Amino acid sequence: MLDRRYVCEHVEIVAANCRRRGADADVTRFAELDLRRRQLQAEIDGLNRAAGEVSRSIGQAADHAEREARKAEGRRLRERIGSLEAESAAVVSEGDAILKTIPNLTHPDAPEGGEDAAVEIRQGATPRRTFAFAPRDHVEIGERLRLFDFEAGARVAGHGFYFLTNAGVLLELALQRYAIDLLAREGFTLMATPDLARDTILEGTGFMPRGPETQIYSIADSDLSLVATAEITLGGAHHERIFAADELPLKLGGISHCFRTEAGAHGRATRGLYRVHQFTKIEMFAFTLPEESEAMHAHLLDLECRLFDGLEIPYRVIDTASGDLGGPAYRKFDLEAWMPGRGTAGEWGEVTSTSNCTDYQSRRLGLRYRRSGEKGTSFVHTLNGTAIAVSRAIVAILENHQQADGSVRVPQPLVPWMGMTTIEPV
Repeated sequence: MLDRRYVCEHVEIVAANCRRRGADADVTRFAELDLRRRQLQAEIDGLNRAAGEVSRSIGQAADHAEREARKAEGRRLRERIGSLEAESAAVVSEGDAILKTIPNLTHPDAPEGGEDAAVEIRQGATPRRTFAFAPRDHVEIGERLRLFDFEAGARVAGHGFYFLTNAGVLLELALQRYAIDLLAREGFTLMATPDLARDTILEGTGFMPRGPETQIYSIADSDLSLVATAEITLGGAHHERIFAADELPLKLGGISHCFRTEAGAHGRATRGLYRVHQFTKIEMFAFTLPEESEAMHAHLLDLECRLFDGLEIPYRVIDTASGDLGGPAYRKFDLEAWMPGRGTAGEWGEVTSTSNCTDYQSRRLGLRYRRSGEKGTSFVHTLNGTAIAVSRAIVAILENHQQADGSVRVPQPLVPWMGMTTIEPV
């Protein structure tokens, strides 16, 4: 979340940013409530001092009557304090609820508008392929090659779940090794994370664990939810930690299952593996000093590009528009892979994203750093990026590397783990 003092001192700037991002947050009301909070706290502090003085003076009373009068005054002050504290708690609760709905500030270079206002920055090293045959979509390819079973998934867990089978299993495992090997070489600490997290950790990273619009699966009668991304668990792993400045940047690479309700999803994007309720993802997460976060953002984007260039997947990098940013993101870049099987002539489909969240998550999670020789602490910056979201990477590989005979060429970096150069029809 944003610093409450900054919000109060820059109401118009914050309100304009909310409008730019399409966020419905009553910034003016928050400023009014925070002013009232500070007034109440000042009054409570004054009354506490007065009550303390009265309490100390009781033993110095000249007689019984004066002592009883001072006791009565102490009770009156405590009752008034209790009343003001109740009012303060209500004011703080309402104000904090508004503060949580205020999104991060927005990078001045981010495009303004909704999803369609995103700007293409560049395209990857692999050009879009011209097929000498009508390209199939990944669902038809996978059925022919027996790579997954959607009917079995639906019988077991419902629509949006699936089984990977045969070479599909090998492809998932190969993609995981491909991504984590690169991250290990780049100095990331590798972590296999829990599939569950406390709701406070989800809220700290900017996810809504409960409520009608949530995309999160919650566990009944508990404060736990299934994670939608390892961003949640990797950020939460250092909850309330104070780093030494020379420990930063800290780069984590997480392997996790991801669970999403995909409430409201509809249309062609729900076909096959593109939009499912469970998938495996290799996630990058970084803690940095504030002055280093933009360089780290560029680094995470470069790693995503290297991974998909290595897989020989055509893609474009887009600068996400302000109205399409998640609440924590200051700026976000997406990789959209060309998927020739989508639509009548192929379409771009998101396969990775990387976000600079500045200190928005750190304020919620209590993530700070201390410079040697300096007093006090400051909030770190946090960043996240998808290395490989396996299900969507499989879509891109099958559709871009399909052959006329129904087989699929295995990208060279995956061959050692796949044990084959081509996935042949069974």
